[in-house]
Order: sequence, then structure tokens, then C-alpha cells
Amino acid sequence: MTRPEILFPLFAGLDTLEGVGPKTAKAFSGLGVEKPKDLLFVLPHSAVDRSRKASVRDVIPPCTVTVEVEIGSHLPPRQKGRPYRVMVRDAGLEFQLVFFHARGDYLQGQLPTGQRRLVSGRVELFDGIAQMVHPDHILRPEEAGDLPLFEPVYPLVAGVTQKAVAKAAASALARTPDLPEWIDATLKAREGWPDWHAAVAAVHAPRDQSDLAFTAPARQRLAYDELFAHQLTLSLARAKLRRAGGMVSRGTGALQRQVLASLPYAPTAAQTRAIAEIAEDMARPLRMNRLLQGDVGSGKTLVALMALLVAVEAGGQGVLMAPTEILARQHHEGLAPLALAAGVRLELLTGRDKGAERAAKLADLAAGRIGILVGTHAVFQKDVFFQDLRLAVIDEQHRFGVSQRMELGAKGAAADVLVMTATPIPRSLALVSYGDMDVSVLDEKPTGRKPIRTALIPTTRLEEVVGHLARAVAEGRQAYWVCPLVEESEVLDYASAEARFASLRAALGDVVGLVHGQMPPADKDAAMAAFVAGRSKVLVATTVIEVGVNVPNASIMVIERAESFGLAQLHQLRGRVGRGTADSTCLLLYQAPLSEGGERRLKVIRDSEDGFKISEEDMLMRGAGDLIGTAQSGLPRFRVADMERQAGLMAVAQSDSRKLLHDDPDLTSPRGQAARVLLWLLDQDRAIKLLSVG
Repeated sequence: MTRPEILFPLFAGLDTLEGVGPKTAKAFSGLGVEKPKDLLFVLPHSAVDRSRKASVRDVIPPCTVTVEVEIGSHLPPRQKGRPYRVMVRDAGLEFQLVFFHARGDYLQGQLPTGQRRLVSGRVELFDGIAQMVHPDHILRPEEAGDLPLFEPVYPLVAGVTQKAVAKAAASALARTPDLPEWIDATLKAREGWPDWHAAVAAVHAPRDQSDLAFTAPARQRLAYDELFAHQLTLSLARAKLRRAGGMVSRGTGALQRQVLASLPYAPTAAQTRAIAEIAEDMARPLRMNRLLQGDVGSGKTLVALMALLVAVEAGGQGVLMAPTEILARQHHEGLAPLALAAGVRLELLTGRDKGAERAAKLADLAAGRIGILVGTHAVFQKDVFFQDLRLAVIDEQHRFGVSQRMELGAKGAAADVLVMTATPIPRSLALVSYGDMDVSVLDEKPTGRKPIRTALIPTTRLEEVVGHLARAVAEGRQAYWVCPLVEESEVLDYASAEARFASLRAALGDVVGLVHGQMPPADKDAAMAAFVAGRSKVLVATTVIEVGVNVPNASIMVIERAESFGLAQLHQLRGRVGRGTADSTCLLLYQAPLSEGGERRLKVIRDSEDGFKISEEDMLMRGAGDLIGTAQSGLPRFRVADMERQAGLMAVAQSDSRKLLHDDPDLTSPRGQAARVLLWLLDQDRAIKLLSVG
């Protein structure tokens, strides 16, 4: 698929723009500007009021002012390094223009004594005398019309000035064509959005403060374009996956009933609903691509097992993948008794399986004798073959990228994919990261789960906490003690954990265990196993225990220097307790004084156990990029759209893009063609590739 001709002028070299030479063009790349079209989306973040005043007397310095002056005498510096001054007089006051490192002959030409000029710049008082240092603008009175009354201020990088950006943006605008409309007409009318060309022109020529706000119609429209292009890309990926066709896996319900009968409790309404949604998807001839979002302890594992049993009931196999060996083992241990109740063979495959044992497992897998396989990414390896893989369940999505989802799908010709995440993600972010997926949400806790009491305690009361712990251990209870994050350094994390381990061991005896990221895997597993078996009562840990560890008897969670953790992490860590019958407590130890943000975070955790509510709060406080760790989040970089504040637009963009593709799968209608132009304009290469291969 080739680039539409209408966009050619916007894809030319940057040096074809006015005032841009090779050097400036190179500097512009720091702003993410490679082509003229990129300049259209470098938006001013503020503006300077350049409306005319009669005299500097009418303002209160320091501030920016624009006045017409008569030029008086020039006062060149008497010694090196001193400034060059020019005396000027406006309608009511004499003041000085000040220049550093200036050439006298140049200034004589710019500011001839006796003539009138319009000057605009920042005025400050020095020793009671008003001075304007390096005016931003010096114009002849007849050129006054060239000065914008409200001058936009652009973001800058080294080697690029305000004037350069403004000039280049104006030059890019001048060659910008009118493009056909890709936004749905009723939506555009309802929102009162301008046409695309008018919107681009408006954002570069704000008339007042309100034009700079993200709520301004022109900015809203351009933000929507961006979100729509992104969602269209995800929808195309989803449509392609579905067009590839899936397998129809219809469960009989027999194995599922055996498992439910063996459980001491009934599933929650949310679990029942999710199981039904998944089973319905698997029964369709399209490939399932579904996200199962559940808060800590909402019972995702049971839902996953039911889905895997549908695959087995339909005569196929299922695989459950976890990001770490500890988690894979845990899933295996948790699911084994349930699989046994259903009479299904469940096996574990990790990097530790070697030699004859591994070969035997692989042979059984290929022959279809293993119904459900649990493993780490070892199940990706070349020599792993399934007889008939129907469903792949991936635990803790953000450790796997989209490409790995595809790879796993490739193991089974058209296996359905279910992704589980225990990180509640605000709806808007879920749409960005998983917009190509359908979502099932587990939003209630299983019966019998007790609330966790959360308290904030200053580190000055550490001794009391250790005393409390000693009493609890004597009563046979178990506790986690999570050590602080030390400047993002694993080595220092480990040192702080070692020190805390030594001091707790001195106070409580040898019932204290230690686990951290620097330990060899075998030692880590041994320490975890001792804690699970109850041989150690207090486990000192760095955040390696954040995800998935399940020890029902552990009912106390101490988080040291809690203010150094993010909200999502605190919520995950707290979710490690409250899994048994005992009342559970989470103690957040903090070092006073707390920063405003730190205090707000700890209070949010103390006052709420609802992961979705906490994640919304987290996004407001930290921003979307930080929420999933920008480095590995794969979040698209939006130039205009603000994900925190424009979450509502994202949802509209998703339903709109899905509807457009439903009505016009190949984007051949007039609106479809316009949408293709948008995809080119916003560099959605993935979408363009998906379209061209159909």
C-alpha cells in the first residue's frame, strides 16, 4: 500500500521548510521532528501576551511588554564583558535596552538614534531603572502587524529557538492540504469539532489562554485523531487475528462440574460470568483474544482452569504460562488437586526439566496424553509440540509482549488466547495496552475473604512492631517483612534486606527466612518452600514476592519505608495476606516527614482495598506512562492526547474504530479511504502493513 499523494508535501525533507538548514534539521530530531508533518503536532504549551501598551509605566515589572519607543543615545561598554546599552523613551518613561556580547555596528543599524521602533520583551527593574534585556522583537512601526498579539511558546531542545520552531511550523502549515474527513459526522457535530485543517491552524495560533487548554475544541479534535488512529491499528490487528480463523471448542461441562463439586465454596457471580464469556468465545469459529482482569485474590486461577477444561472437554489441550518458575510451580501445585478431581493429566514444564524426564514429557504432550501443561516460557522452545493445542492462558500479561502472544498462538494453529493480569488497570489504559482484546473483569472477592486491616506507622516505632511480631509468631502466625526499594539498585536492596534479616533474627531467633533477587534460584525456592511449609515464620524479602505467592497462613505484612513504593506495588504486596481464615494486618512503616505525594499514596492504600479504584487514583497521581513502567510498557507516545485527562475519548475511539471496520473491513469507502490517510499521517505503520496483506 503506497503513501497517498495528497501527503507528499508533508513527507518531504525538513530542509525544504523556510529557515531550516541541515544543522537545524538535525537539532529538530530532539523534538521528534523528522518530517514537515511532525511540526504540525509540536503544540505550543503556553503563550506570551504581546498586546500593545502605551508605556512601561502601565505594567508592574518583571513582565513582558510591547511598546513603541523613540531611540535615544547608544552607550557602548567601556570595558570588556560589560553590556551595550541603548536609551529609549516611550509615551511616558525613559528606559534602557540592554545587550550582551553585541556588535555595535549591528545595533546602530537595528536601532538608529532618532527613529521610532516597536520593541517587545521582558522588562525588569535594576536599581530603580527599567531595563529590557535582549528584546524578543524589534520592528519598524509599519511592520507592527507581523507581531502576533498572543504569541505561542513552543517546547524547545538544544539548537532550536522559539523563532525557528514558529517559522518552520508556519512553513509546514502553508503546505498542508485539506484532507478528507475520517471522523464520524454525527460524532464531529455532537462534539462541535472543527475540520482537521482548521484544527491544525487553530492550535498554532491561540487567541487566548482557553485555546491552550486540552479542552479547546481544536486540541480535542487532534487528540481524538491520535487515539482513533491508535485504536484503528489495534482493531485491524484484532480483525486480522480473527480472520485467520480459530477452532470451535465446545465444552460438555462434565469435567467442570466435577471440579466445582470438589470445591468447598461456590464461585462468585463475577467468576461465573467470566467463565461463561470465555466458554462462549471458545465455541465461536473466531480466535479468542481475551483479557481476564482481576484484582488480587479475586479468583482468576479458577476461571483459567475452567477455560482449560473447556479445551480438554472439546478433545484438545491447554497450556498455562507463568512469567517465573516460582509462579509456574505454584500454579501447578494449586491446580493439581482440582485436575485430579476431574481426572485430567496436568504436568509442569520448566527450564529445569532435563534429559530423559523432559523427553518423556514432550513425547506424552505430542501424543495428547497430557491434557493441561503448566510452564514458564520454556513451552516456547522449538522441540515442544502439542497434539491439539486449543487454549493458551498467559499469566501476568505485562511480562509478555504482543509478539510473544502471537508466537504462542502459533504453537497451536489457531489456539484461543486468554491473558490474565492481577494488576487492575484503569479502563482507559486497558484500552491503550489491550485495545485489541475483549475484557472480562473479576470485580468481587470470593466469599470468606476477610478485609485486611491497614495501618500507617512511623519508623520511630519500629521496636513496637518487632515486639508485636514476636507475640504473633509465638501464637503460630506467619508474616512477611518487605524491605525498602533502595535507589533502584538490586545490590543495595539486597544489602538492606540482609541487614534487616540479621536484626530480626537477633530479636526472634532462627524462625526468620530471607529471599531476594540476588539469590541463586534453588536457594530462593528453598527459602520459599520453608515458609510455605511453616518451618520459617517470618520471611524477609525484597519485592520478589510481589506477584502470586500464596501462603494462606501468612496474616501479617510489614512494608518498610512504604513511601518508597508505588500504589500498585503496595496493593499487590498487601494482597499476599488475607488468604486464610485468620484476621490479617498490613503495617505500612514510613519515615517522617512524608512528602505530599507520599502521604496521599499511603492514605489511599489505607482507606481502600479496591484495586480498580486505587489504580485510577494512581494514574491521576503518576501519569499513565509511569503506571506500567514506561520503559517496558510499550505505551504509544501520544503527542496531543493526554491519556489521564482524555480517558473518555479513548473509549469512544475504540467503539468507533471497531464499528468502522465492521462496516468497511478493507477501508475502501470514502470514510475508510480518509482513515487510511490518517494512518499514514500518524505513522501507524503496523496498521498499514496489516491492511496491505489483508
